[in-house]
Amino acid sequence: MKILLIRVSSLGDVLHNMPIVDDIKAHYPDAQIDWVVEEAYVNLVKLQPKVNKVIAYAQRRWRKSLGNKETRAEIKHFYRTLREEAYDFIFDTQGLLKTGIIMGMARKSPNGKKVGLANGTEGSGYEGISRIFHDLSVPVDRRTHAVLRGRLVAATALNYQVDTPASFGLQKLQIQPTWMPTSPYIVFFHSTAGESKRWARQNWISTARDLQVTGWPILIPWGCELEKRESEAMAAAMSNALVLPQLSMQEAIVLTQRAALVIGVDTGLVHIAAAYETPTIELYCDSPKWKTEGNWSDKIINLGDQGRPPSVAEVEIAFEKLLSINSIANIKNN
Repeated sequence: MKILLIRVSSLGDVLHNMPIVDDIKAHYPDAQIDWVVEEAYVNLVKLQPKVNKVIAYAQRRWRKSLGNKETRAEIKHFYRTLREEAYDFIFDTQGLLKTGIIMGMARKSPNGKKVGLANGTEGSGYEGISRIFHDLSVPVDRRTHAVLRGRLVAATALNYQVDTPASFGLQKLQIQPTWMPTSPYIVFFHSTAGESKRWARQNWISTARDLQVTGWPILIPWGCELEKRESEAMAAAMSNALVLPQLSMQEAIVLTQRAALVIGVDTGLVHIAAAYETPTIELYCDSPKWKTEGNWSDKIINLGDQGRPPSVAEVEIAFEKLLSINSIANIKNN
């Protein structure tokens, strides 16, 4: 069986689509699974070894230079690559016009099916016009978790049940950045595009003070100059914090997978930490927890909710639960 997954962006959405791969391979071990994704996330998808071929899509870059000969050549190459295989099932789990168009261009086998979402979930960017490219449209409840949504679409088309926790199947990267400590460390992911989704600076400072008991350094990454300045301001008020250099995607992934603890707001890299089942505390300040909370492992604790940021005390309780009160007592005694 040959299967094509279309989930092009963004970081969190691509990540949340990954359990479909392990689901399919658990029921159809010989299935060949290819994936179309934005070029920025190709290396992320390649961390799932059960994906056969990753087809890079670059609409964000192409649309800025459609008049260029090189851009047109890239688009033609993408089209040819997309149509090299005839697929038995083509899944669009994003439900946008642009992903529907990719589905429309993809080639199916004589008895193949193009399958997608019949409706959007609450707060999603679903575009109903995408259904014109479907042979089968799968309805889901309006409040369906971002991970479960895609799993249900594939399960309905391939006639199996979703009855296991999500498995992301991500390989661990083996690179060793020069800035990475050799001893345990904690990561604070405080940055996010939406200001309302951020946790107050003083909360991070108070939490860092609580975590001094471990003796572990706190590493603070950033993605732009504004985030760098905020990271530096936070670190200046902490005795145990280090602001990292700007990281590549691979370095950011290594940072999450090797951490002793990750604490962060609702953002893609925090969800990657949860996918690796790194001990993770997810902080929901102004986004709905039900939509993306890590619910596949007891190493993930989700705090707060839309309009109800968690308290520092809640984070401290979660930390003690994750790393165990006995372990913390031993650290204190030493």
